[in-house]
Parts: sequence; structure tokens; C-alpha cells
Amino acid sequence: MSRLTWWDRVRRDRILLLAAVPGVALLLIFHYLPWLGNVIAFKDYQPYIGIFDSPWTGFANFRVIVNGDPAFLNALTNTLIITLLQVLIVFPAPIALALLLDSLMSERLKRAVQSILYLPHFLSWVIVVAIFMQLLGDGGLLNNFLREHDLGTVSIISNPDAFLALVTGQVLWKDAGWATILFLAALSRIDPTLYEASAVDGASRWRQLWHITLPGLRSLIVLLLILRLGDALTVGFEQIVLQQQAVGADASEVLDTYVYNNGILAGDWGVSAAVGLVKGVIGLLLVLGANKLAHRFGEQGVYQR
Repeated sequence: MSRLTWWDRVRRDRILLLAAVPGVALLLIFHYLPWLGNVIAFKDYQPYIGIFDSPWTGFANFRVIVNGDPAFLNALTNTLIITLLQVLIVFPAPIALALLLDSLMSERLKRAVQSILYLPHFLSWVIVVAIFMQLLGDGGLLNNFLREHDLGTVSIISNPDAFLALVTGQVLWKDAGWATILFLAALSRIDPTLYEASAVDGASRWRQLWHITLPGLRSLIVLLLILRLGDALTVGFEQIVLQQQAVGADASEVLDTYVYNNGILAGDWGVSAAVGLVKGVIGLLLVLGANKLAHRFGEQGVYQR
């Protein structure tokens, strides 16, 4: 049987290739073409004269990173703390939820709980922040209840010390349920005869969890953790900027809002582009490093070696 040439394969798969054209075009236009804008990081960009006529500045726009500008360091510190909280608390939450849902015996109850957990994901951050303000704000449900019972009030929404816990709780409430979909799908693929055989051997639920369930989820956990590291320095622009005025920049400034405030509002486009470029490069290095580490432990990771 003769081997198909490149042109023969194109003619054979022409329908599939034509169907892929719109998706590839969108990917190029909205994901790859904007990369060219990173040239602003090396220029003194002036919107009125354009990118090409703006003078080159070399690495001068990276001075806020190299010299440790206080505003940049504050944004970086807040970003790293929120990232750490999300990795330690938000990332494992869907796994625990999926295990609890999978242990429910009633399929009807399981579907009902799943539907309730999925709903917050479809709400925009504007609505989520508004709900939390109605519940925990100074004039919200909680403080009204405390006033009626002469218990004083608590400041949560406008308290800078509670801001990190607040944004972490909001992310947890909004997206933890939705993220269980992947883990429930992975749990459904584990061979049930493994549980039956282990039960015959006298294994408890905890030993089944440790020796069958978690190993069955390990590849998915590693894959999602690597992908999460790619966005490690992206902690949610819309969520943060909606609440920034209430707590101030010291507590709420992160790299995303720093880029917006410094570039769009203050007009220092070059510095904001430099910070955004470094953020993207660090995300790429984290993905490559984590993927290589996963290969060393025998996992497939995001891509194969």
C-alpha cells in the first residue's frame, strides 16, 4: 500500500481542515496577534504618535522590576499571597467536593447537589461581589441581624485585613462546584471491580480512597495543577478592581490591577507592558518547569517528552 503524500492527506481531510479555519483564525487574531503589542515594553509609547513612531527605550521600562519599585513590590506581594491561598485552599476544594458527591448513594440527591454547586459559576463577578456586599457589607444582612440583637457590627467588605480571606472565599464559592465536573468524570472512569476486590480483601473506605481513588485522579490533578501554575500571577482583575475602592490599594493592588492603573489610568504604557510581559514569561517558565518535574515522577503532564 503506497504512502499518502502531504497533498493527498490535505485533499482527504479538506472538510475537517475547512471546519478548523474559523477557530484557527480566531486563535491567531485574539491570542497570537496581540503578542506584537509587547514591543511597547521596549518603547516610550505615546498613543498619539503610534507604536512605530514611539522612541525605543531598551530595558528602561523594566526598572520598576529591577529596582524594586514599592508600588510594584506591593502588587507582587499581594498577588503571591492570593496565589498561594488559591493553590492551598481553592485548588483542593473541588477534589474534596467531587469525592463527597461521588460517595452519595442517591443519584437524584447527587444531581440536585451538583446543580446547586454549578450555579454560582454562571454569575458574573459584578453579581457575585454585589451578593457578598448584600450579605457581609456594613448595611448587609449579617450586620442588620447583629444590630437587631445588640451584638455590634463586623466590618468585612471594607476591612483591608479581611480582604485576602474575602477574595479567596468568593473564588471558592463561585468556581469550586464547577471544577468538580472534571474530577467526577475521572472518578466515573475508575474500574468499580477494584473497589469490589478491595472490599473482599477487607479494605476500609479510607484505604480504598488512598490506594484506588486518589491514584485514579493523580494524572488529572497534576495536569490541572500545571495549567494553574501558568496563570499563577493572574488572580482575577475584575473581582479585585470591583472591591479595590473599599479597602484601598495597599491591601488589594495585584499585578493585574497594577498594569491597569499604571497603564490605562496613569498613561505609563511602557512600564505596564513590561510588567505584563514579565508576568507572562514567569507563567511560561512555571509551566515548563512543572511539566518537566511531572515527567521525572512518571506523569504525562501537559505534553509528552
